[in-house]
Amino acid sequence: ALKEKELGNEAYKKKNFEEALKHYNKAVELNDKEITYLNNIAAVYFEQKEYKKCIEYCEKAVEVGRENRADFKLIAKAFTRSGNAYKKLGDLYSAKIAFEKSLSEHRTPEAKALLSDIEKVIKAEERRAYIDPVKAEEEKELGNELFKNGDYATAIKHYTEAIKRNPDDPKYYSNRAACYTKLAAFDLGLKDCDKCLELDPKFIKGWIRKGKILQGMQQHGKALSAYQKAIEMDPNNSV
Repeated sequence: ALKEKELGNEAYKKKNFEEALKHYNKAVELNDKEITYLNNIAAVYFEQKEYKKCIEYCEKAVEVGRENRADFKLIAKAFTRSGNAYKKLGDLYSAKIAFEKSLSEHRTPEAKALLSDIEKVIKAEERRAYIDPVKAEEEKELGNELFKNGDYATAIKHYTEAIKRNPDDPKYYSNRAACYTKLAAFDLGLKDCDKCLELDPKFIKGWIRKGKILQGMQQHGKALSAYQKAIEMDPNNSV
């Protein structure tokens, strides 16, 4: 079995994958209790872009490894490879689970980085899936009504939801900044104004709102600069 594995490794290095598979399968026939041979078969299928087969052999490798008390590192390797295969198939959640299982067996910087990366991708996907400009406008209107009635804390919740639904619209940040100003939460208001103006540097109301917040923070020089920005864009603005 070891001899067949070595012959398989030589073929694998030469990218002669069919030949490698033949030898690795023969190694399994001669010793079906060794996880390494199954891991190697999975590696070949991964290179051949046969990702489902790769996952199948990774699962077999884990099963055989557990039954025969294999080194945790080898079991972790099987989980990592199946995670990469799931990732190639676009099944991000299964990939995440596989990387988590790999880390539970044996912690490596590689698996840790893979898990971190997949979590970022999943978060970005979820964020994109949540975007809905129509619902964002509905939330803004609810926020506006509450703002008019002086319920600034609840208005913030609706403006926050509007931001989640359409994070690239500057007016929602401006509206939430107005609420924070009313509640004297100037730091949070300033942060929203900065985000608003990052998205649209010509958003006049954002500059005016920023000026008012800076006034409230007793930063009169910076407030004056913000008002001047607004006037430059609209000389008729009374600020």
